[in-house]
Amino acid sequence: MDRFVVLGSANAVAKAGQENTHLFGSTNTRKVLVDCGDNPVGNLAQIGESINEITDLILTHFHADHVGALPRLIMDTWLEKRQAPLVIHGLEFTLTRAKQLLDLFGWENWKGMFPVRFNVIPDNGADGIIQDESLKVTALPVKHLVPTLGLRFMYASGREISYSCDTEPCENLDVLARNADVLLQESAGEARGHTSAAQAGEIAARANVGKLVLIHYESRSGVEDMLEDAKGTFNGEIVLAQDLMEV
Repeated sequence: MDRFVVLGSANAVAKAGQENTHLFGSTNTRKVLVDCGDNPVGNLAQIGESINEITDLILTHFHADHVGALPRLIMDTWLEKRQAPLVIHGLEFTLTRAKQLLDLFGWENWKGMFPVRFNVIPDNGADGIIQDESLKVTALPVKHLVPTLGLRFMYASGREISYSCDTEPCENLDVLARNADVLLQESAGEARGHTSAAQAGEIAARANVGKLVLIHYESRSGVEDMLEDAKGTFNGEIVLAQDLMEV
């Protein structure tokens, strides 16, 4: 079944009822987890999905709020007696550090450890890092504080969902968002490597997206102002991402 779920929607600081941003996209043949900063295992269980059925994990970049729970994810999956291979996708910068993080726990020596394959994405991105008859995922580098990927999910049904990840406005972001049905745009605030809600609206308007979802935001103050700022630059539908929200 085609699904796309916001598992977590917070910026780098999780709050009550709002975990760090991570996502889940699935079809009948692929189940894709995007990042794992907080507790993807528990959140997947809440939406009726098993960690053992995850086929692919995309690590967008190596910041703690996006990869911090990776050792727990691998350990929990191993404890659940997984046998099928898991493919972890990311830039070389990200995967090198992710492997170093896992190596601290001696994970490759765990008895009955399931196969893990690392797919290194070129620094300039790749068209179809995941691709079969039901889903195609494209990744392009965006402009953050460390090497980072933005993503576009293209379902066989024709639905297309773009995720900016952490980035300031840039050309590749416009490419990823162009004519998407939904754009999940980080809105942590205007700063180096990040985007404000008003800028998110500008990106959505340029890209002619159908719906703008503000994600990776600070929920403790100014949420209504964020929506108004985005509405000032984009005339389409705008919503705030919420944890466990189906897109």
